[in-house]
Amino acid sequence: MIPIMMQSEQLTDAYIQMSFIRAFEHRLNELFLQGLIAGTTHLCVGQEACAVGVCQALKAEDCLFSNHRGHGHLLARGADPGRVMAEIFGSPRGYAGGRGGSQHMAIGDLNFMGTHGITAGTIPLAVGCALHKKLRREPGVAVVFFGDGAIGEGIFHESLNMAAIWKVPVLFVCENNQYAMSTAFRKISPVAHVVDRASAYNMEAHRVDGNDVEAVHELVAEIRGGIAEQPHAVLLELDTYRVSGHSRGDPCVYRSREEEAHWLALDPLARCRRRLEEEVAWDDAREAALREEIGSRLKAAEAFAREESY
Repeated sequence: MIPIMMQSEQLTDAYIQMSFIRAFEHRLNELFLQGLIAGTTHLCVGQEACAVGVCQALKAEDCLFSNHRGHGHLLARGADPGRVMAEIFGSPRGYAGGRGGSQHMAIGDLNFMGTHGITAGTIPLAVGCALHKKLRREPGVAVVFFGDGAIGEGIFHESLNMAAIWKVPVLFVCENNQYAMSTAFRKISPVAHVVDRASAYNMEAHRVDGNDVEAVHELVAEIRGGIAEQPHAVLLELDTYRVSGHSRGDPCVYRSREEEAHWLALDPLARCRRRLEEEVAWDDAREAALREEIGSRLKAAEAFAREESY
């Protein structure tokens, strides 16, 4: 199969999307800390290349399933940031009328099948969706995001087993951000990598740097094409890092500052910008213009979300 390379225009768009997602998450955190949004939230800061790299490689007919840390997936799939923020505010202008919050948002028009508050909760749903597509001979594949903590759930193994037996068009995407809440991946897994589990199901598996948006996009585009051509299940592991805590108020006392510094040096936005500087002469002026544009978009989204929230 011929590799599907990312073009400069796509790389620029990926950087813009990742930058917006990060700014969106930082603003949400500020709103929570100010008490303007109730409850808690799960941010994807540091994992933006996973969401954008995967979603840019998908097609409209593909069905996407998310998890509790799904803001990046929503935005990368094309969700309106105002309606996403409105849902988190509890506004009737949100995608679920303000009744679901960040963990229960679905967008039919985008084939975004929903975020989910239960660990591994969407994995079997994706298998069911893929089986439906195969039986009805409908185009597209099912793609499901989950974290490394989900591999300890029984439903993860049941789902992979059924998907392998039935040969359904599904891509299992594990964003291995190194921690399940406060527990390090190495402490919950007897094998070194999530993809090592695939051999038990005779399943195709790949592992890639989840902080490299180009690498993610190119691999997912290739995998997606193969699944669409000949239905089968694939397990993909994206190595990344959750820069923020598990949820609001998490002081991250379970990990070292040295570890955080190591991953900060691998930041997906910084790496993407360096590539843009090489390929399209991205400079400080263009960066400043982007920041201004993002600021305007965020203000508009927040104004939309807060207008009828109370």
